[in-house]
Amino acid sequence: MTPRPAGAAVALALLLTGCGTTPDAPPAAGPGAASGPSTGSGVSGQVTVLAAASLTTPFTALAASFEKANPGTTVRLSFGSSTTLAQQIAQGADADLYASAGTTALQQLGDVEPTATVTLARNTLEIATPAGDPAHVRSVADLARKDVDVVLCAASVPCGRAADEVLAKAGVEAHVVSREIDVSAALSKVTLDEADAAVVYHSDVVSAGSTVAGVAIPAAQNVTLTYPLLRFGDDPATAAFAAYLAGPEGTRVLGTAGFLTP
Repeated sequence: MTPRPAGAAVALALLLTGCGTTPDAPPAAGPGAASGPSTGSGVSGQVTVLAAASLTTPFTALAASFEKANPGTTVRLSFGSSTTLAQQIAQGADADLYASAGTTALQQLGDVEPTATVTLARNTLEIATPAGDPAHVRSVADLARKDVDVVLCAASVPCGRAADEVLAKAGVEAHVVSREIDVSAALSKVTLDEADAAVVYHSDVVSAGSTVAGVAIPAAQNVTLTYPLLRFGDDPATAAFAAYLAGPEGTRVLGTAGFLTP
């Protein structure tokens, strides 16, 4: 289903108020989005979901379990930069649900108005290094070393803006060798041993398992992003899957993947 533009200025203003990359950002809320049937609801049809790259692992698992419990449904997933996905929606891309990392990208939606919103989770940043940490990266300060090749997300996407904020808080000028289109691309530079460190989300370090090592960023230097889920329209299958993502099973799977509760 294609989102319909109308009166989005008010809806997005409410969503953006108090949200972003601050640790105390309150969750956005929308009517009927936070609760509802989880599985076995008897719905059918196709649900198209555009989601931040950092949600790839948990959303793929949740889509599979939802389809199994609701045999008449098909969940189509597309992952990428939150900013790019929002721009695609504004230009008419088919989307029933949109999940963003942080709220800044929502400004790119233009006049597209969500029917309902809910905050799914939160996330913090972490330094990822190749397994064994061969460059001996122990802190944010080590990212300034000339012998440490650092990869960040592009400055225009949420993980890049958040990384820049971390570096600014720490007073560190990192030895950045490349900036990637999204967090998955940044992490892949580390898993392929093409970089010594990348500033990514904690959930990405968790999902990568033993292929990377994680270096925690102190709370005083870190930032926290909220993950809003926007629903467009009132299709029963879309509403059911949105409720499933925001419900107990969605919260459990997201938590296992390294996300914080909303």
